[in-house]
Amino acid sequence: MELKTNYQYTYFIHPFILKDGKYQKYILKMLKNKNCKLRIFQKEKDLKMYQYFLPKTREFLFSSFSFEPTKLKKLEELPIETRAAILSKYQCNIFEYTIKKDIQGKVDDKKGIFFTIPKVEIICFQTGICFLVMKTNIEDDQNFTNILNFNYKFRNINQEVTKLDAYDNIRLQTGDFSDIETFREFIRNITGSDIEHMKLDIDTERFLTYSYVCIDQEAWNSTNEFETIKHNFIKYANLLPADNSRDLEVEEIVTFSKWKYAKLGFNKLGITLFSSSSDMSNYTILPDEYENQYLYTYLLNLYKKIYLKKLQVEFKNPKQVTKARKKFVDFTKNLWIREITEDEAGTMLNHKMQEVLELEKLYREVKNKYDVLYKNLEIEKNRNVTVAIAIILVISLIFNILNFMVLIKRG
Repeated sequence: MELKTNYQYTYFIHPFILKDGKYQKYILKMLKNKNCKLRIFQKEKDLKMYQYFLPKTREFLFSSFSFEPTKLKKLEELPIETRAAILSKYQCNIFEYTIKKDIQGKVDDKKGIFFTIPKVEIICFQTGICFLVMKTNIEDDQNFTNILNFNYKFRNINQEVTKLDAYDNIRLQTGDFSDIETFREFIRNITGSDIEHMKLDIDTERFLTYSYVCIDQEAWNSTNEFETIKHNFIKYANLLPADNSRDLEVEEIVTFSKWKYAKLGFNKLGITLFSSSSDMSNYTILPDEYENQYLYTYLLNLYKKIYLKKLQVEFKNPKQVTKARKKFVDFTKNLWIREITEDEAGTMLNHKMQEVLELEKLYREVKNKYDVLYKNLEIEKNRNVTVAIAIILVISLIFNILNFMVLIKRG
């Protein structure tokens, strides 16, 4: 029997890197874009986000929480170049990209899976690490099979080798995005050149996937155990198509659940949350938490991973070593050792994300490089000090000999 869904959405995430020194210029570009608007977080409106993140992390991610109405008004009245200069001093800026009308498309002419993109955000960190985040919804379709196929196909839409007719991919149907190439152009206009991504060996042709689905309670409830639909969860978590023929029993996946009728699947390609409407909160409360608090927790961990990879590259460049050492110390002190939340589920999720993204391993590799460079620098510093002392002693000895000879002549 076809598995039915009650609610779903999928976020597709595209990391991109700005060239060093271009952060302020990019902020200015966003401010000049009529479709972009700086997202302002407010305590009353975004109370759950405010309460979820600890103060230091909240300050790092959402500096606009500190914008009082008068401060915001003054900021908006400033010349656009001045605004960009001020905003570039903050660690993170988030822009909302407004599409004139929902992007609509379909996968497979026969089945006609229509989708919309109701939300687009551009998240920019001061270090030049950014994320294009797009939320998608499948419209008027309750077939879980179509969600599997949609996620599997859409995440590859940015690949240059993709040919829609041959690949049976997505056809966009809107005045703004008449075909796949115009949609790719939209992405390129935001993310720019891929040179910096390539330096860090980051795959930007496939989107990272962050997905939520709530299936009908008839399939998973007190009498119908999870094991009966486990194969669907494995496909969903591994971003596999519905007709996948691989042996699902050998699929490796990190899972997590603190809820009776909801289970998370983690891998390096993304995160998926598979739930049942047997629990009412799975289509009322949890979807909101997942696409706000937990999504930004995921993005923060992605940021940490990319930043550590960036430091690895900088440590290999002799001209950047000194700055890279300071950056690593600041990163460790201000971000790495800090807890981001006191929320129980959020803390456990954060640790799972770090585990799957192998952040501890990456951090150790960077730290080992830092330690080696630090020891070499100390050795070199000590050598320079020793040489300097030797020179001083020699000069002092010569001076004393000359004084002695003068005294002898006088005597």
